[in-house]
Amino acid sequence: MSATPTEMPADPPAEPLSTASGRLKPVLGVSAALLLTISCITPASSLFIIVPQLLVTQGSGVVIALLVGILVSIAVGACYAELGTRTPSSGGEYAMITHTIGRTFGWLTFALTAALLVVIPPIIALGTADYLSSIANLDRATTGAVVMLVATATAILDVRANAFVTSCFLALEVLAAAVVAYLGFTHAQRPVSTLVRPEALTDGALSPFTLGVVVSGFLVAMLIVNGFGTASYLAEEMINPRRDVARAVFGSILIGAAVIVVPTAAIVLGAGSLEDLGVRKFPEFVEEWAGPGVAAAVSAAIALAILNAVIVMVLQNGRVMFASGRDQAWPAPINAALTRLHPRFNTPVVATLVVALPGAVFAYFLNIEALVSITSVIIAMVYLLLAVGALAVRRRPHAGWKMPLWPLAPAVVIIAIGYALSQSAPVDLVITGGIVVAALGYEVLYLRRRRDTRFLVDAREDR
Repeated sequence: MSATPTEMPADPPAEPLSTASGRLKPVLGVSAALLLTISCITPASSLFIIVPQLLVTQGSGVVIALLVGILVSIAVGACYAELGTRTPSSGGEYAMITHTIGRTFGWLTFALTAALLVVIPPIIALGTADYLSSIANLDRATTGAVVMLVATATAILDVRANAFVTSCFLALEVLAAAVVAYLGFTHAQRPVSTLVRPEALTDGALSPFTLGVVVSGFLVAMLIVNGFGTASYLAEEMINPRRDVARAVFGSILIGAAVIVVPTAAIVLGAGSLEDLGVRKFPEFVEEWAGPGVAAAVSAAIALAILNAVIVMVLQNGRVMFASGRDQAWPAPINAALTRLHPRFNTPVVATLVVALPGAVFAYFLNIEALVSITSVIIAMVYLLLAVGALAVRRRPHAGWKMPLWPLAPAVVIIAIGYALSQSAPVDLVITGGIVVAALGYEVLYLRRRRDTRFLVDAREDR
């Protein structure tokens, strides 16, 4: 019988996915998961790329700003840990939200995270040439594109091989951070009390450090340990996700925070003047303290840290796209392609290419760094949704890790991020609103009319 003009033609039923194409193998112990998660935070790239942005306004109060951002990140981490152990799926945030506050919010979460999947890796990759400039004169766009392609090829390898590769790079970046910390403390120009009685910077001049100054840098400060959510993307490949997701989340936050905050404090104490904090790059301080050779070595380690971050981001992003195909979020041919696994490495090869190759193109052809400010707003929106999910998760019992003092952590996240978003640039909020409208349009016009065959989010509650 043909469909009437008012009926939508039914899609074929969602076929059960075979074990070969529908599941990722649980092969990661807590150590491997922790290394991959820390590598995605990439503390050295946060130290050398994000912290200098904060120094421009926070001045010697940057350590206080970082600690405030880390405290709120710990609260966000508690939401990730509880939701991730309840729903150990490679879909990450969108799987968590779907199974706590519903399909519509789950799809909206996927749309917001999908916007970040393609944008953030090339933004970071473009920084490689900047830190190799003291060693070689490289074209910035070409270098960024090459880093994306190398990261893509590496991310397709077995996940345990990626854990080994990223752990080697991670060791180098931690060493670079340690060198900066040692040099800064041994060349200290001012007492430690400077860190607790700080001064801000306004247009390069010293000014009072106020609550308003802290708030102005809050969302950026939160980004320094952003990446701890990688543990939730890897949950499906963890041998014991109920236990290890929480360990990977909190372990990565604490280790990443130490690698970032300690050298930052050393820079503040060792800088020739506080005004220098807003105008000089970290390698310039290193060169002043230890000479051009050490500065070049530190810059090379930073470049490797950037590559390390891009590898893990591409790896996790491919798993999100794989999960969306497995959960039947798209028309059938797209779902079949996204769930195709590499015959040898058991990795989502097509899904990885889908999110990574456009990033290489963007790095080469577009001024994608113009989108930096909006990424913090989108990340904040995702964190806000996770906090709401963490409030709703206790509506029914679950076997995973449970945060202490619930619901304090999600309440802190909602208040802090809600206020920070109210202070965000209108253009960033408008663009984020556009993503929300487009996502809701797809959900209403396609997914909602096919509830029985599309967006069947796998909760992985058998684990």
